[in-house]
Amino acid sequence: MSNLSKLLANKTDLIFESWKEKVRASRYIEISKDLPETALGNSVPKVIEALISVADKTEEEDLETVVKASLEHGSQRAALGFEANEIAGEYRLLRLTIFSTLEPDLLQLSPHELNCSFRRIDAVVDEAISQCFDKFVEDKIQRQEKIRQQLVTNNQELKRLLGYSQDSFSQLAHEIKTPLNSIMGYAQLLQRQQTPQKDEGEARNINNLERVLRSSRQLLQLVNDSLEISRFDAGNSKLQLVSIDVRSVINSAMETIEPLAEDKGLQLENNCDRAPTQVTTDPSRLQQALTNFLSNAVRYTDEGSISVNCEALSDEKWSLIIADTGIGISPEDRDYIFAPFSRAHSSQEREGSTGLGLTIASRLVKLLQGEIELESQEGEGSKFTLTFPQKVRME
Repeated sequence: MSNLSKLLANKTDLIFESWKEKVRASRYIEISKDLPETALGNSVPKVIEALISVADKTEEEDLETVVKASLEHGSQRAALGFEANEIAGEYRLLRLTIFSTLEPDLLQLSPHELNCSFRRIDAVVDEAISQCFDKFVEDKIQRQEKIRQQLVTNNQELKRLLGYSQDSFSQLAHEIKTPLNSIMGYAQLLQRQQTPQKDEGEARNINNLERVLRSSRQLLQLVNDSLEISRFDAGNSKLQLVSIDVRSVINSAMETIEPLAEDKGLQLENNCDRAPTQVTTDPSRLQQALTNFLSNAVRYTDEGSISVNCEALSDEKWSLIIADTGIGISPEDRDYIFAPFSRAHSSQEREGSTGLGLTIASRLVKLLQGEIELESQEGEGSKFTLTFPQKVRME
C-alpha cells in the first residue's frame, strides 16, 4: 500500500465525519438537514474505500470500484430526491475535506509524490462525479417516465369514469323527466277542469295546482339545464353554422323575455341599428345564450330597464351588450358568477332560478368562439359585453 493509500485508510473515519458536518452546514444542500444519519452517509464510505483501493493505480480499468460505488451513490441520491446541484455540492465538499484532512501528511511527501497524489485524488473524484451524475440522470429519467405513464393511465381511467358518470347522469335525467312531464300534464288537466265559479275550497285547490306546476317547471328546467351542462362537459355540443342577420335572433330572444319584463314593469330597449347585417354563427345557440343573459337580467332587476346593444366592430368582430339597472354584482362574487349553481346574491334568491343559466350562457359564448366582459356596480346594475367573430369557424 502506497503512502497515499495509507493516509486515506488511516483517516477514513475522520474524512467521513468531517464531510458530514460540512454537508449539514452547507446552505446549498438544504435536503441534507432533514436526512437521518444513515441516509446522509449513504454510500459515501464506499466511495472513500474505492478511492483508497485505486489510489496507487493508473490504468483506467482499475477505476471499476469507484465506478460501482459512484453509480450506487447516484441512484440512492435520486431516490432521496436530491437535485443535481446538491450532488455536485456533496462531491465538492468531499474533495475539499480529503485535501484539508490529509494536508499535514501530504506536505511531508516529496514534491513529485505530492503532485502525483493531488492529481490522483482529483482524477478519481472527477470520475466518481461523472459516474454518479450519469446514474443520477438515468434514474431521474426512469422515475419521470414511470410518473408520466402513471399519469396517462390515471387520465384514461378518469376519462372512462367521467364518461360513465355522464352517461349515467343523462339516463337518470331522462328517467326523471318522464314522470315529471306526467305530473305537469295531470296538474294542467286538473287546472282546466276547475269551474269558473270557485268556492273557497276550489280556490285553494287551484293555488295548490299552480304551486305544483311552478315547482314542476322549475325542476324540469333544472333537469334540462343539467343535461345541457353534461353535454358541454362531454364535448357533445356541436354547432350548426349558417349565415344570418343577427338582428332577427336578438328580436326573437327579446320577444321571449318580454312577458317576464312586462310582469315586473321593466322597459326593454333594443338598440341594434349598428348591428352587422350578416354573421356566420349557430343561431339557436346564440339565441339560447342571449335569452339566458336576458332572463338573468330580468330576475335581478326590480325596476328600470334592460337594454341590448349590438354593433359591428372594426376587426371582423361584433359585440352584444346586455345592460340592466338591477341590484348589481359585488367584486368578490364576479370570479365565480359563471360557476354551476352559484348565485351572486344568495341572500336574494329569485324564484325560478336553477343556478345554471349563466353557466350555460358562458359555455355557449365560448362554443361560439366569443368572449365575455363583465362590469357591475352594486345597487346600480350590470353590463355583460359579448364579443364574437363575424365568422365562427368549425374547429
